[in-house]
Amino acid sequence: MKIIDAHVHFSNIGSFHDTANRLSQLSYSYEGLLQEWKENNVVAGVAMGVTETIHNNFPDYESQTPMGLDLADSVPRNLVHCVGINPFKMDERNKRELELDLQKSNVVGIKIYLGYYPFYAYDEVYTPVYQLAAKYQVPVVFHTGDTYSERGLLKYSHPLTLDEVAVNYRDINFVMAHFGDPWVLDGAEVVYKNRNMFADLSGLIVGTEAEINRHRKTRFLNHLLHALDYCDHYEKLMFGTDWPLISTGSYITFIKEIIPEKYHQAVFFDTALKVFPKLRGFLPKN
Repeated sequence: MKIIDAHVHFSNIGSFHDTANRLSQLSYSYEGLLQEWKENNVVAGVAMGVTETIHNNFPDYESQTPMGLDLADSVPRNLVHCVGINPFKMDERNKRELELDLQKSNVVGIKIYLGYYPFYAYDEVYTPVYQLAAKYQVPVVFHTGDTYSERGLLKYSHPLTLDEVAVNYRDINFVMAHFGDPWVLDGAEVVYKNRNMFADLSGLIVGTEAEINRHRKTRFLNHLLHALDYCDHYEKLMFGTDWPLISTGSYITFIKEIIPEKYHQAVFFDTALKVFPKLRGFLPKN
């Protein structure tokens, strides 16, 4: 089965390097990504644009909107991205740069880092972002749930805050990254209720295969399985790893275990193309 990873990282962020070295034990590099994709039949991916001006300083209030990918000098051809938004950098120049980026073929969406920046999804600071998303018909991806940095503020990343945006902007497709974890039942309700709200299943576990095995033996999965059943819209969910936080192969196996087999084609491939239609132009020809 061909797979699309709908949530990876390819930015020179200190915490990503630290996690790759210390927890997931991966090669966080151009070559490392391509090797993992080759081994696991991943044919394309969507990276979340983010930058930092000082090492290990994310969330970085000085990063310019739009935030892109800067892990390596070049980007794999089959890796597209969602440009990142720093709400503190949304002057007219930043807005013009954002619009120019949205006209590029390899920019397939917009990423808003709720919790890392102290604004709710429905804050008016994001109104120009939603206007541009509607104009260029690209989705908006929200970070939701736990923040990887202790400097984050969780009240801004709760998935229930997305409901108001989904209602007010029915002509935009939205993606709830990480399914709102740990508030996955609340996230499931927002996805269930709103036809324009999707979710990715990235970042639910961080570490190595051993970490996945540890969670298989505990009650860790109970709340997640409950939420998946409650949502009852597997066709609105997408596979994503949050690489380099976990190895691609291990996470594929994990997601296959918790998603009914009849929905694997949708979760691992079809839904990503529905949400990110510009991605079609970057798929292999054979």
